[in-house]
Amino acid sequence: MRKFLRHPSDMPVELVLRKQACIPRQRLNNISLGGVACNSPRGFRRGTSVELRIPLLGEQARYPGVIAWCKRQAEDYLVGIAFIDEDTLFRARMVEQVCQIQHYRKQLEQESGEARAIEQCASEWIAQHAAEFPYTT
Repeated sequence: MRKFLRHPSDMPVELVLRKQACIPRQRLNNISLGGVACNSPRGFRRGTSVELRIPLLGEQARYPGVIAWCKRQAEDYLVGIAFIDEDTLFRARMVEQVCQIQHYRKQLEQESGEARAIEQCASEWIAQHAAEFPYTT
């Protein structure tokens, strides 16, 4: 399995079906440069074309992909969305870093009970996690 970044659960996403033919299962083995894993209230068939949307980040945060895998969990599904072109993968990874930094900021604020500047949190997160970020699952 390729590497899939785990999307923070406190940053909601939407998975919207796209009107494109499914990619055959045998082609899914090598199409992905990487992707994102997120929770979904519904399951998806492997190979289904979807668009990953992150509403909190606005209309620009839309990324076409393909369902690479879908695992049933106790109350929902863990879904792997593969990106099949480098531009989409790059843009999605940058947005995922923003989501990770925002998650880190919220965590620090909850622990300390004080507001934190996003720039400071970003610098801290980058220093601690940027080196391993491309390889996170």
